[in-house]
Amino acid sequence: MKRISEYASDVELALRELKIGERRPESLYAPVEYAMEAGGKRLRPVLTLMSAEALGVSAADVMPAALAMEFFHNFTLLHDDVMDDSDMRRNRESVYKKFGKDAAILSGDAMMGIAEELLVNMESEKTLKVLRVFNRMSREVYEGQALDMEFEKRADVTPAEYLEMIRLKTGSLLGACAEIGAILAGADSKLCKQFRQYGENLGIAFQIEDDWLDTFGDAATFGKPIGGDINQGKKTFLLVSGMSASTEESKALKVAMELPAGDMRVKTVTRIYEKMQIGELARKEAARFSTKAMHSIKATGLDEEHLESFKYLLDRLTGRKK
Repeated sequence: MKRISEYASDVELALRELKIGERRPESLYAPVEYAMEAGGKRLRPVLTLMSAEALGVSAADVMPAALAMEFFHNFTLLHDDVMDDSDMRRNRESVYKKFGKDAAILSGDAMMGIAEELLVNMESEKTLKVLRVFNRMSREVYEGQALDMEFEKRADVTPAEYLEMIRLKTGSLLGACAEIGAILAGADSKLCKQFRQYGENLGIAFQIEDDWLDTFGDAATFGKPIGGDINQGKKTFLLVSGMSASTEESKALKVAMELPAGDMRVKTVTRIYEKMQIGELARKEAARFSTKAMHSIKATGLDEEHLESFKYLLDRLTGRKK
């Protein structure tokens, strides 16, 4: 089985072969090319390729589906940056900042269209099954985003509600990547579900880790300013866990979150998190979902070599610095 870096390299090559930058009108596709050439972990297409190849199908045969998942993912990022008013993405200007709001929205829509086109054009009798999973996933991602926006207006979000939101917004996409890879390999419904559960739990662990990094990570490697979630009042696993603790510290946290956005708010909230050991709680919760992911992938009956690749992916994402 290939290394994750080899899968990622194959994805990069396949993306270049699409020659997005040569499409017209330039005003539509230049932002698409800018977004896609920024790189990133390519986690979604890699997981799609890994899942198919683990079940005996060549990664090259499912590359269109893998690329579709990467285009969908980046489509959501373009729109997220508009909704979050984010200037930076992957250590450089976001599409929203560089090209403007209208271009970010429209080019994001184009990326969704490219994703659907890649899936529809696959010459496979399994395409309908794949499209059903893709459509279910996209609806769940939108539901998760809607909940995320609703939570911004609520002070009583529970950890359980938050975990369900990130299952939809982040876990659903990764679950679909693994499931689609399994579908294209001809897996039965039980096996496809096990792959999906691996991806979903990986996604939840990944998002909790992302929440932790936004407060305790290093800006130079994280790619975004540290404390952005705190300044935006964004609900994260850290914040909802701290707010729901019903302690003196949780009361202090609520007061700190009412400070004007800036370094003082970030530093004050971070000190309270440290006193409450919220960072340690987040890392433990990420580890719990990583364990659930491994339980699901082990249930598939894959051999040790393939299991090791899925374990490596988990370890890499839940112990990352960016």
